[in-house]
Amino acid sequence: MAAEIVVCSTCRFAEDQRDDPAGVSGGQRLFEALEAAARDSRFAELRVSQVECLWSCAQHCNIHLRAPGKCSYVAGRFSPDGREAADILEFALAYAESADGAVPYRRWPQGVRGHFITRSPPGG
Repeated sequence: MAAEIVVCSTCRFAEDQRDDPAGVSGGQRLFEALEAAARDSRFAELRVSQVECLWSCAQHCNIHLRAPGKCSYVAGRFSPDGREAADILEFALAYAESADGAVPYRRWPQGVRGHFITRSPPGG
């Protein structure tokens, strides 16, 4: 694994809506979309997992991007339908290729721009 995308499985469906009409959280829907998109062989070195709550509840559909020895990111306000899934995975690939987790802005896919909430330094 070069990088991991951790999806908040309990995130709201939208800013003003807890679940979709079927009673499924937005975070769960986003996780399913990312997991499906990650089946593409280009993303084989990425891992998609989920956790119950990232404590970023002021936002909806949040992810945490992390890798050992690199800064990490929390991003949110994604579409639960996975509209930005490919862009999230493309950013994660650029992140995995970077030495320290910093990805030059020119390499940011459009679907992740404006979604970042925090950047944290690596441990140690």
